[in-house]
Amino acid sequence: MNRLLLAASTVLAGALGLGGMASPAMAQGSDGSRVNMVIVYGDDKCPETNDQDIVVCARKEEAERYRIPEPFRNPGSTNNTSWTERVKSYEMVGATGPMSCSPVGAGGWTGCANQFVHNAYLEKKLGSDVAFSKMIQDARAERESHVDADAAATQSAVEKEEKAYDERQRAKAEADEAAKAQGK
Repeated sequence: MNRLLLAASTVLAGALGLGGMASPAMAQGSDGSRVNMVIVYGDDKCPETNDQDIVVCARKEEAERYRIPEPFRNPGSTNNTSWTERVKSYEMVGATGPMSCSPVGAGGWTGCANQFVHNAYLEKKLGSDVAFSKMIQDARAERESHVDADAAATQSAVEKEEKAYDERQRAKAEADEAAKAQGK
């Protein structure tokens, strides 16, 4: 629910005129790279990517720039609420005890996990129409396509340096043996 409120406040800030600029969202990837997720409008330029950051741009129409995103338009309107949801809200009034996620009654905490899962699916359903996860996955795959070639080149250079080091060590050992033989 907090994520939904945060998203709504961000949307309202955009609607008040602060949304004219592309606002990046930074995330940390499991490989240590940072992911910059940006929504750009119309013909706006997408920020450049670099070695440390993955930049993913979602492009929307210019007409959508100052509009509240679709999932947040009239969220509290009773016209958009089904009868099933209205009945569910009445069923939960005064619910205590097991599976209620309530501090009242024995076992009231047992329903909290179900409530968290339900809320997560609800947030996912109302979520953004931009599939950043798919875009990030594609950008990572493109970036990692170069890793194997770079790793092979590095491995080759390391093996070459190790061979040269072994040659120097062997030459030094032979020189030491020759010096010992002359010193006797």
